[in-house]
Amino acid sequence: MTTRLLKQTTAALICSTLALPAFAEDVTITVWAGGSNDADAYRIEAIKIAADMLEREAAIDGRELSITVEGKRDFGGWEEFKQGVTLAAEAGSAPNIVVTSHLDIAPWSQAGYIVPAEDYLDFDAWPLNDLYPNLLEIAAYNGIQWGLPQDAESRPFFFWKDTMRGVGYSDADIAALPAKIEAGEYTLQNVLQDAKKAVDMGLVEEGYGFYPRPSNGPDYAQFYQSFGGVLEDPETGKLLLDKAAMEAFFQFFVDAVDAGITRKNHLGTDWGQWYSEVANGKAATWHGGTWHYARYTGKEGNEDFFGTIEFSLIPAGNDQGRANTITHPLVYLVTDQENDDHEEIAAQLVKIASEPRLNALHAIKSAHLGISRQQSNIELYSNDRWATEATERLLTTANAQPNNLDYGAYSEAMFKGLEAAWTGVKTPAAAVAELETELSAKLGDNLIVR
Repeated sequence: MTTRLLKQTTAALICSTLALPAFAEDVTITVWAGGSNDADAYRIEAIKIAADMLEREAAIDGRELSITVEGKRDFGGWEEFKQGVTLAAEAGSAPNIVVTSHLDIAPWSQAGYIVPAEDYLDFDAWPLNDLYPNLLEIAAYNGIQWGLPQDAESRPFFFWKDTMRGVGYSDADIAALPAKIEAGEYTLQNVLQDAKKAVDMGLVEEGYGFYPRPSNGPDYAQFYQSFGGVLEDPETGKLLLDKAAMEAFFQFFVDAVDAGITRKNHLGTDWGQWYSEVANGKAATWHGGTWHYARYTGKEGNEDFFGTIEFSLIPAGNDQGRANTITHPLVYLVTDQENDDHEEIAAQLVKIASEPRLNALHAIKSAHLGISRQQSNIELYSNDRWATEATERLLTTANAQPNNLDYGAYSEAMFKGLEAAWTGVKTPAAAVAELETELSAKLGDNLIVR
């Protein structure tokens, strides 16, 4: 019997025990959700709904099961949340379920804080067999399925339609841009050209032709991929520094500054200012997240998103690269508990919360994307134009940052190199040389340089 089949058989047997008559049981399941606010309430509420369903199923099977779900999402930020989870796990009092970045899977699995979801769940059965494979892969590490995607998003490129019309594009041309970008027929070099025209024609102010996000984030790894960069070697699992791709990525932002379409001092721009400017046409092109839709159409007052903004994958940078987008989904993880039955119940709750109709509540309320194919057949989801178009255009081909213990150091060093080139402190070549030195020292054998 293969290891995978053995785990699936074990999972099926564990699941069946939930349906057997047993003594009355009162269980408290705690859920901590990082990076969450009122719009993300269903990260916890879905577990509460799942608990009610599981109780009802148990009652029909003759088992008295009472589940109390206690949720917490009022953390001071991601750092406080992650520190809280770590300290609680070390003290043996970790919450049963955590909603966190997929990048936490590597360190927390190695530390023994979490248990594999595949030990309790059958991923070949509904609803887990309907989850997008690329999202499931993101919730795995070292060949083990540790968690389930809780939601998804993507990080598209945006165009202000009126400005594109001003530089000579017809409505049909603008509508065709996403497909041209996906096919590699409109690249970042075209972005530079069109953004320069917009500035030169006075359609936008200098520095507003291309208006990137003002701080570090997964978005910038997309531009490395646009020039052919690969973050992790698929054969060895080691992080990979492609010097030519990294230098071309840095050079693109230097070229944008030199052309007057991006400000040299842009990094550090207030996020509130940035949101207001891109949502109301001050910038010709920019990049951001799919969840920005809620901010643009809400707080920033854009009442005609589809009439004013076009969106696409991040364009390819050259022939070696590709159009791409990175998704950074949060995941449900089940923590290691003294009582294995509680791990079992927590896993079942996470599975139920992943059903299309339940997950659609979170996706639409929080302007995130779905996690499964059948979600597109849920009316709440399919009737939402943004969710539907963003899913079709971005999600199914989205990739992610690697679940690698050293990726945090890699990401920070990459952004530091970009910032040095962007602001003119170093040439792109010098910034890449320093990046190679730093990563080689920090990562050692976990880095491949080419």
